[in-house]
Amino acid sequence: MRRPALLGAALVLAAAGAAHADEDPDVGAGKCQVVKFCVDVKVPGKTGGDNQQAGSQDSGDSKLKCKYTKIDPEPPASAKDLWKGADPKTSDLYFYSCSNGGQDNPDGFVTVPNGQPPQQQVNPQELAQQVVDSMTLLGPDININPKPGGKGLVGMPVWMAVDQSQTTWGPNTASASAGGVTVTATAKVAKVVWSMGDGSSATCMSPGTVYQKSYGLKKSPDCGHVYTQPSADAQGGTYKVTATSTWVINWQGGGANGQVTEVRNSSVAVAIVESQAVNS
Repeated sequence: MRRPALLGAALVLAAAGAAHADEDPDVGAGKCQVVKFCVDVKVPGKTGGDNQQAGSQDSGDSKLKCKYTKIDPEPPASAKDLWKGADPKTSDLYFYSCSNGGQDNPDGFVTVPNGQPPQQQVNPQELAQQVVDSMTLLGPDININPKPGGKGLVGMPVWMAVDQSQTTWGPNTASASAGGVTVTATAKVAKVVWSMGDGSSATCMSPGTVYQKSYGLKKSPDCGHVYTQPSADAQGGTYKVTATSTWVINWQGGGANGQVTEVRNSSVAVAIVESQAVNS
């Protein structure tokens, strides 16, 4: 049985099931009279419809595949939300439905000049990854006390912090456009994990507090460590302190949104000695 799908300027969003691969409602003649416009069209993945022209395109290495169905007969020029400013006399209207490794992507309508095939729809997730790749996301700009090149004491508090900038902490925002789709992403560091070189680690959810002389022998209020052994037996006589930041990038565009994480790290060497060694 052939099933008509409703298409109309006022129905594109309110009746998304009109031409959606997951929903295939029967529409009676009475309803067609109400909306003034009915089109008998084969929805991708469904049976029926003699005038469908469907094709599948694969965007390179992506798993995104889109099927296009030509709408024939075409809706009237008054269905402006469907034609999106295109001239019905010189344009063809297609419905597209995309999938990406089992995940649904936004369905919709696209117009192309008469006789030309529709272009492959842009995968917002792919475009988002391009935005992330274009960002300058660096490892932490370490600000630690005792300073690299100096000496710290066993049992004395170590203050760990990172200097904040757009590229080392965020927020870092960038955008990219392709195929009429624009994706914007904003990246910010969510946490820093400090590997102290003595087998211990500390996870800090903030950039930490930069040490000031006025703090004296106090412990850091948010990101600190205390060494219990000197670094003399470590490679090079110092502890390698590595700070690993986790960037969380939220993106949106093309009717979709998501989140990506990236990891960056940087290291410094810290010498820790026994107090009597300093006094000798």
